Formats: sequence, structure tokens, C-alpha cells
Amino acid sequence: MFRKVSTKIMGIINCTPDSFSGDGISKSLDSAIKQAQYFIDNGAEILDIGGESTRPGADLIDTKEEIARIQPIIKAIHNKFPDIKISIDTYKSEVAKVALDNGASIINDVWGGKMDKLILEVAKQYDVPICLMHNRSKPKNIEIDDKLGGIYKAPTYNNFISELLRELKQLAQNAIDVGIKKENIILDAGIGFGKTSTQNMQILHNLDKIKNLGYPILVGASRKSFIGQELDCEVNDRLNGTIATSVIATQKQADIIRVHDVKENFQAMLMTQKIMDSGK
Repeated sequence: MFRKVSTKIMGIINCTPDSFSGDGISKSLDSAIKQAQYFIDNGAEILDIGGESTRPGADLIDTKEEIARIQPIIKAIHNKFPDIKISIDTYKSEVAKVALDNGASIINDVWGGKMDKLILEVAKQYDVPICLMHNRSKPKNIEIDDKLGGIYKAPTYNNFISELLRELKQLAQNAIDVGIKKENIILDAGIGFGKTSTQNMQILHNLDKIKNLGYPILVGASRKSFIGQELDCEVNDRLNGTIATSVIATQKQADIIRVHDVKENFQAMLMTQKIMDSGK
């Protein structure tokens, strides 16, 4: 139905009551199926499903509750759309296992495999791609802060891009060291996590340097606060700013773009790709 762009679009399905963007579907299977259908019809090749808000400073939920939120929705979407790729947005190894057992095929970890190191073992065991995100956020929860060693105190850098590249490379090496195949590693620079507005824009400007690390890259800028800061707009008025980030990411050959508004971003990405291809 679509001529696919080289950059894949990942649609966000939040199984949460406290999504920062107000689009959580809680535990409604009908809402999840409808949203999945709409995303697929409008260009999404991956659906990213999460049961715990990963916005900086969000409250924790326990593993049991997170599984209760995501398991029936992943299972239902996989049964309805068996050919669509499903990503589980979690940093917890137990949640990842349940998701993979019910139809997910990608792990998306906002703590880059550092909060629950067993998640790397899960990715190895199931032989699935894992997205490792750079994250220097200061955790709100003491439990997470302790497990991370209390080192995540944003956003202080001596040379932002150089340190970002070095730390992304280390995340990939951590995964390789436990036996994860290089081709199963995806890197995410962590826009919005422990970075200033300017640093977030520098990430987008330097995506080619991140790509040169030799791994597929994911870009997740959708509706984030730096767009609101730069354009002076609230979270539900950030579509135009988000589209600008998707166009830049497409031009710089990002592999995956994670968004809330699939149709609008996909059309912008497709038009960008057509313009790029016209010069060949």
C-alpha cells in the first residue's frame, strides 16, 4: 500500500494511565487494536508497547503490574497482526521475557541495559534486537539510582558529542561482551533524557556521527519538551516541531523514528525520501 521509506517508523502505544503526552490507552484491548490498525494503515512497521511511563521523573510501578498491562495487549496485537514487529519498551528483564513470549520481537531499553543487566541476557537468549538508549537522567526513584550507582546526574558534559559517542559505543560493547550479536544492537542517543534543549538539537545535527559508530540508530524526539521550549508550545501542539525532527532524521538516514503521530510523520518522511531519491 505504501512505498516504504528507508527509515522505518515506529508507532508508540502507551499502555499507561500517565503518559506524558496524554495518549495512554491503559488496559483497553479494543483501543489498542484500533490504534495498532491505524498506525499500520498509515505506514508504521514497528509498534512500541510500554506499560510504565519512561519520562524522566516518572513514578515506578512494580514488575507484576507492568506485565499485567502489556501482556494481553501484546498478545492481542500479535494475534491480530502477526506480521507486524512489536517492540517492548521496558528496562526490566522479567517484563521483556513475558513480552517476547507473547509476540514481541524487539527490546527497547531506556536505561541502555544498565538498570537491569539481565535484560542483556534475555536479548541474547531470545536472539532479538535490543535498542540501547543513552541516558544520564537523574532517577527520581532511589531504587533505580542505587542500581545505577548514583552516577546519572544530568546534564554535565565537558564535550557533549564526544562523550555521547563514547558512551553509546560502550553500551554496544557491554551487549557484545555478554554475547549479543552486533547486528542485533540498535543505538538511541536518548533525546530528552538528561540533555538540555540545545544538546537535543545537537544530537539531531550530528546523527551522521552516531550512525558512523556502525549500528542502526533510533531517533525518539516526538512531542518532547525541547520542542515545546524552542517553539513555546504545549505537549499537544508539538506536531510541527516533531515533523521537523523526523525530516532531519530521514535525511541523515536514521534507521527507526519513534513517534506518536504516525500518519503525519510518515507522510513527511515519505516526501523527504522522494525528494532525496529524485537527485539520484
